Amino acid sequence: MAEKLLNWDEVLIGATIKDPGNSKSYETGSWRVERPVWNPDTCIQCMFCWVYCPDSSILVDENGKMAGIDYDHCKGCGICVEQCPTKPKSLKMILESEAKGKTLKELRKEAFSK
Repeated sequence: MAEKLLNWDEVLIGATIKDPGNSKSYETGSWRVERPVWNPDTCIQCMFCWVYCPDSSILVDENGKMAGIDYDHCKGCGICVEQCPTKPKSLKMILESEAKGKTLKELRKEAFSK
């Protein structure tokens, strides 16, 4: 004979999450293997990167234009690079291991001078 399954109201409570938080509360950028680097000189301000970024990591200035990337929250998914319509791309992914210890200016020079 089959064992009787419990109804939802008969199951014991296992745990509760009192403060689930959100991505703004937790810096998730340390998970990243690759990071996007933005070239403001070729960017056409289409904001496709902002629309498609799942982490809201595209920074926007008071004029509604892209101002940079929030590396504290960017997980490095690369969707912003995929959606960038400029040719050549105004966003490129680089390995975190290659970015370590370099300034943003140095990273831009390396990424966009190739």
